[in-house]
Amino acid sequence: MPSDLARLLREEIKAQAKRMGFQLVGVTTPDPPEHYNVFETWLEKGRHGEMAYLETGRARTRRADPRQILPECRSILALGIRYSAPEYPDKYQNALADTRLTGRVAAYALGKDYHQVLPEKLKGLAAFIEARSGKPVANRWYTDTGPILERDLAQRAGLGWIGKNTCLIHPRLGSYFLLAEILLGIYLEPDTPFEFDRCGSCTRCLQACPTACILPDRTIDSRRCISYLTIELKGAVPLELRPKMGNWVFGCDICQQVCPWNLRFAWLEGYSAFAPQVEIAQPDLIQELALSPEKFNRKFKDNPIRRAKRRGYLRNVAVALGNSHRKEAIPALAEALKGDQEPLVRMHAAWGLGEIGVATSQLTDPAVI
Repeated sequence: MPSDLARLLREEIKAQAKRMGFQLVGVTTPDPPEHYNVFETWLEKGRHGEMAYLETGRARTRRADPRQILPECRSILALGIRYSAPEYPDKYQNALADTRLTGRVAAYALGKDYHQVLPEKLKGLAAFIEARSGKPVANRWYTDTGPILERDLAQRAGLGWIGKNTCLIHPRLGSYFLLAEILLGIYLEPDTPFEFDRCGSCTRCLQACPTACILPDRTIDSRRCISYLTIELKGAVPLELRPKMGNWVFGCDICQQVCPWNLRFAWLEGYSAFAPQVEIAQPDLIQELALSPEKFNRKFKDNPIRRAKRRGYLRNVAVALGNSHRKEAIPALAEALKGDQEPLVRMHAAWGLGEIGVATSQLTDPAVI
């Protein structure tokens, strides 16, 4: 049984984490994740796409056992920090019907890059734990950067359940969370795992996904996911999937937007550093397609969109303009086709022009009218 001092330390750590902005805080053991076999099957079926770093031997070994990362690990602190829900009311029902020449960006990427915000918090929390423990404490911390199954550990720490859309969902706060973990070389009493599946018979996320990438076994075929296509995929977007991307230019929120648990709590604010910036939340697609490398780097210096790099982002913008089927997009696409330095951008600009050409010819075809 833990001593009174151990219990006090645990509660002090949780209180400090919440003061630092983490709304969700839980403790679990460093035992192997229960759903590791699901991850292995997912890899074997190739559903990770081009994310080869997930299948390397060392990474797989570490994901199978947190102690392979930190042999001294005795506890894992699981954390969740909320970002604001996207302001796209009534749009998620039919994302492809939105023909404005503005793009959509996933809500987590509308503010400052969490890779710049959370590390300092995690370092500070680790230092707090050492100070309160009165001795050095072996630790490793991650936020979407380490070889661990974050959602599996978070569920085991009582932070919520893994929904059918694969997101971790909290019954009073929804799923707009970024997750982080600190592996600790001290024992903290673990929290009770969240064992209830509150998705029930709801299948809204599966029905709403434009590319049908959400699978019945609570995994995603990344190769079809709009988030993967706009961020992780480095080459050309498959032809059959381009029309389904709508005007998403970085990430996608559709499966979260339709979730009843998020609809209930969509009004909740997120951490201030992740507050949406207007110029990023509603990008003018025509202006974006003209971004020079210097302007791209300057605009997205502190934003997650830089992960896609200019060629990937402008590839996405060209697809979104093609999906708009608007004649106003033709000059920008033609200019990109003629003069952009990246073959990938030129290729997708050509496709966008073709899409608009087909759409406008149909509108003016007497047989159609």
